[in-house]
Amino acid sequence: QLQLVESGGGLVQPGGSLRLSCGASGFTLDYYYIGWFRQAPGKEREGVSCISSNGSNTNYADSVKGRFTISRDNAKTTVYLQMNNLKPEDTAVYYCAAKRTSFQNMCIMGSRYYPSWGQGTQVTVSS
Repeated sequence: QLQLVESGGGLVQPGGSLRLSCGASGFTLDYYYIGWFRQAPGKEREGVSCISSNGSNTNYADSVKGRFTISRDNAKTTVYLQMNNLKPEDTAVYYCAAKRTSFQNMCIMGSRYYPSWGQGTQVTVSS
């Protein structure tokens, strides 16, 4: 069973940066595309970004384009979400999720496609 663990969340001032990490225990991520999602209090979970299994394709929500960057290091079985110029509306619990695939160049942002999820990490943007 694929287990994902997020880390790197915390409290940051508006305009600041954080880097989230998503690690896999006991599995290589070579054949998985990975998504980052977030859920703020009282709101539905939303897709933030995803990256294909070979890293060649990425997608971003409009709200984070130009500020967030997703990347992966398959050798380290880790996926990163670099978040810059953070805003209070980015405050949420951030989750990573994985979907095994034979299509190396694609990823999908919809949460219903992902069977494996991490436990989440809190990101709070506040002065």
